[in-house]
Amino acid sequence: MRRFHTGSLGLRSAAAGAAALLLACAPLVACSSESDDNPLNIPTYDPEAAASAEASESAAAAEASVSAAASAEAASVVTAESLSTERHVITSIPEGLDEQQTEILKAFVNYDEVTWNIWFTRTGIEDAQPLMTAEAYQRLKNNVDQTVAGHTDGTVRLAVTSVYLTSPDDSPPKATVQVCDDQTDLVDYDADGNDISDPGTLQVRYEIIITMVYEGGTWKEAAEEYLSTNECTV
Repeated sequence: MRRFHTGSLGLRSAAAGAAALLLACAPLVACSSESDDNPLNIPTYDPEAAASAEASESAAAAEASVSAAASAEAASVVTAESLSTERHVITSIPEGLDEQQTEILKAFVNYDEVTWNIWFTRTGIEDAQPLMTAEAYQRLKNNVDQTVAGHTDGTVRLAVTSVYLTSPDDSPPKATVQVCDDQTDLVDYDADGNDISDPGTLQVRYEIIITMVYEGGTWKEAAEEYLSTNECTV
């Protein structure tokens, strides 16, 4: 927002006052010098013109901001920070991903966040169905059905180490995403609030390869392979 000088013009000469007003008014086109009561032809401040000019500037700035955001989204620009949420934090992603690899990465992160939210809250399993193949979703559903009531607290942290299109000519095309999945901050609670965490299976770091397949116009999770425990870092 532009600022206006509010000092007394009576301490200045008429010429100096006119020059100062011309400088203040020119950028906003908010002054007028045509008046029968203004024999020295000194520009006067027009509040309606000033308000209109400021509104135009604000609208232009907002339009530029929206345009920049749309351009970034169109270019599929992603960062570890932009992919993160409060309790599902992406600590790093590979550099130099092309457009297709970026789409695979975004699909995997979305799937992983949604499925972790199921474990955090023990609700919303239906949200995972469109993000997984039918076989993978059935395995998830079976696991959730066998889990005791309760919830999980904490933050899961993932370092994405590679995104690789393995079989572009297959039908459907396949890709892999390799991650270090740090669950050391997580705590499981039963419905009564008792800590039922298993330090050997929950509060560990897993190196995992996730297989993604292109099905129905989108990338979906199909399988996971655990490579190591407590060896990778995020």
